[in-house]
Amino acid sequence: MLDRTIPFYNTILRCEKYDLKKIMLPEEYQIVSYKSGFEKDWADLEFAAGDFESKREATEYFCSKYLSDDGCTDDLLFLVESTGKVIGSCISWTDDKNGVPVNSLHWLIVREDHQGKGLGRSLCIATMNRFYQKGCRPIYIHTQPWSWKAIMLYNSLGFRIQKTDTFSSYSNQYTEAMSTLKNILSLEQYSILEEKAEE
Repeated sequence: MLDRTIPFYNTILRCEKYDLKKIMLPEEYQIVSYKSGFEKDWADLEFAAGDFESKREATEYFCSKYLSDDGCTDDLLFLVESTGKVIGSCISWTDDKNGVPVNSLHWLIVREDHQGKGLGRSLCIATMNRFYQKGCRPIYIHTQPWSWKAIMLYNSLGFRIQKTDTFSSYSNQYTEAMSTLKNILSLEQYSILEEKAEE
């Protein structure tokens, strides 16, 4: 479970270069695009993670954000187990940067009892492969220090924490975020993020 006692600071990551990667999934899982009804499964996941006050709020958010007429549901990826139950998700999407469209990775999540199997990495790679196939670069992520495990995953796939750059309406809180991460990560992990941080 995410430790939400860790302070929230806007943490912006950007990936300029990415090469197509092979997705390594255990046999009992597969990654599929959105199907009708998956919005409720997504809402269950995000509500359980504490990202919304209710499942209804989460469902309404998903539908208004991702199921609009101009949205592409092929970019809404879901991780399902052999029973067909949704246990994870990740979204490749388009946001705004000073009036110009930019690519962004949204809402990487894996149900807690399925974590530790590399499933989050597989979902992230599948999403990044979508961007790659469309020739989309750079790719942005907005996150926060309590998602430090995801930050380390993103970093391993080529994302770099941004010192000043940002997108959408997020203010970049690099100094506060890094100060918080310094108290969470090992010295080696922190050094990797700090050394690779970009202006």
